[in-house]
Amino acid sequence: MGSDDDFTEFAAARWPRLLRSAIVLGCSPEEAEDLVQSTLLRCYTSWSKVRRADNRDAYVATMLLNTFRGSRRRHWWGERPSDHLPDVVVADPSDAVVVTDSVVRSLTGLTVKQREVVVLRYYAQLSEKETAAALGIAPGTVKSRLSAALRHLATTLEPTGEH
Repeated sequence: MGSDDDFTEFAAARWPRLLRSAIVLGCSPEEAEDLVQSTLLRCYTSWSKVRRADNRDAYVATMLLNTFRGSRRRHWWGERPSDHLPDVVVADPSDAVVVTDSVVRSLTGLTVKQREVVVLRYYAQLSEKETAAALGIAPGTVKSRLSAALRHLATTLEPTGEH
């Protein structure tokens, strides 16, 4: 199997997880697709390094996070801080939409650093040690940020009424 075939197979398998990770980091679905495409382009241009990595998923998750951070430094994304969130009208009252809305609202209350840890630990499925290495922080810091993030999510997620 050629190098391009290896990359194509790798990218196709990782696309959904990378896209979800980008959305959890705070990107709109459109921005998330752009971020994943940019990340995979960087991945393709350095495929020989990625292929040799001990953990390709950790390597690419770190690339995604670095690409995200770089994009936020270079561009203004039109967000304005506010003490008041506007009321959201949900056109489709299905349970799936309500649950998604609740999760998104809760995630927006996390700090960027907490979201980064949640994405790497739970969406990229990295270990605490791998997450710490990817972020350049101590494993204890990963644990404390996760603890704070999970405590926030537990108190802000709206119950769905399903058991």
